[in-house]
Amino acid sequence: MVEAARSSSLDDRLLLLLMYYRTYVTSILLGFTFNLDQSNVLKDIRMLEPLVKECIPLPEKLHEMARRARTFEEVERYFPGFKAFVDATEQEIPRPKNALKRKTHYSGKRKTHTVKTQLTVNSEGLIVHRTNHARGRRNDLEIYTKHHPSLPRSVEQDFDRGYHGVRNYFPDLNCATPFKKTSPGRGHRGEKAPDLTPEQKAYNTKLSKARVVVEHTISRVKKFNIFGTEFRNRLKHYDVMTDLVCGLVNFRILGA
Repeated sequence: MVEAARSSSLDDRLLLLLMYYRTYVTSILLGFTFNLDQSNVLKDIRMLEPLVKECIPLPEKLHEMARRARTFEEVERYFPGFKAFVDATEQEIPRPKNALKRKTHYSGKRKTHTVKTQLTVNSEGLIVHRTNHARGRRNDLEIYTKHHPSLPRSVEQDFDRGYHGVRNYFPDLNCATPFKKTSPGRGHRGEKAPDLTPEQKAYNTKLSKARVVVEHTISRVKKFNIFGTEFRNRLKHYDVMTDLVCGLVNFRILGA
């Protein structure tokens, strides 16, 4: 029989938090592993979360430093190549009991109830901005219009098709969006949208390849099962969780 480890030291309690975030196993199993009562597992985790946040490079901290950058050298330190990549990710939540929440959190894309978090990363995958969670019914563009990063003007923000029309809201935004087929509109029922030109297709391919970095970063945060599987906790703790996971990913990228 495996002997349960004691959790009297700060190191053990930090390991408890990391195991919980990485594996997202039940409090019963963690309590058995660390020789803790089940009721004390989440108490220890909630106590350590603000302490850990002080020690890791959270997106909020990096965004504030990047926002204050003035010279080209300072800007390039946070945005190599003067590029930033924006994308949103969804996470499943249990079916809400409230009828209104069931409607507002239902994602037509995922066919389940979700919440969304938008991330902005640089060309190295470092997360420089993170939004609080939004209801799953909201589209990516709506989230961006309400909670967009404040980046230096010289930094180009690259989007996918989910942000089509962003220039209608921010005409002076330095950004790149893929070309999209345009419907002929009313009065042309049955007509297909004209195909993109070879130049437009080549542009979309080039943009898609550059945006792989944000997909890789999302894959990294999803390796933490607390972010990658159904979120079982209360949503009031959700943003604390995503903040910590993003900070831990940044910590690894920076090699701190």
